[in-house]
Parts: sequence; structure tokens; C-alpha cells
Amino acid sequence: MNKHAININVHLDQEKMPEHIDWSATGSNSEDPRPAKGVLLSLWDGQEKTALRIDLWTKKMMVDEMNDFFFQTLMTMADTYTRATRNAELSEELKAFARDFKARADKKLIDEEQQ
Repeated sequence: MNKHAININVHLDQEKMPEHIDWSATGSNSEDPRPAKGVLLSLWDGQEKTALRIDLWTKKMMVDEMNDFFFQTLMTMADTYTRATRNAELSEELKAFARDFKARADKKLIDEEQQ
């Protein structure tokens, strides 16, 4: 059995807010840790039947980046859902929601910039 590790390092400021995030993984092409502005990590606890989450982002992450991050995460979650359940119809609904979410988030950002 092969064993791999994913390491996420979170550097906090004096108020314990994420200042810098980097990650590395065994078996990766990169030897050096890679920077990240945000992390959404979900784990399923099968015994407790509950999702565990870690949601972090640095102060440097802009709203437009967060909009893109959520859009891309929702789209890839839909793809994962299709592979896991073969329920393409429900997956397409999630993708439609993601596209609508992105359009509305971008519009709100543009409207706020124009004010």
C-alpha cells in the first residue's frame, strides 16, 4: 500500500488571521511548497455521518479571486458528484447554479466598483 501526505502550512499574524498559506504533497512534481491564498477542505466522517470543514483565506485574497475560487470549486464538485453517483442530471443543476452564482457575483462586484 502506498502512503502519501498533503501538508498545509498556515502562517498567522498577531491577530491569528492567515497571513500566508502554502502546501506540499508527496509525489508532487514540485519539491518546494506552493503558495495558496485560500483553502476549502472538507472531510467526511463516516462514523459520525457529518462533514468536517476547514475554510481559510489570506488577507491578500481579493473578492474577484474568491468569486472565481467558489465558481471553480462548485464546478469541480459537480464533476466529482457525477463520477461518484452517475447522477448527471443533478450535477448539471449544480453547474447551472455555479454559472448563475458567478454571473451574479461578478455583477455585484462591478456595481460596487461603479459606486
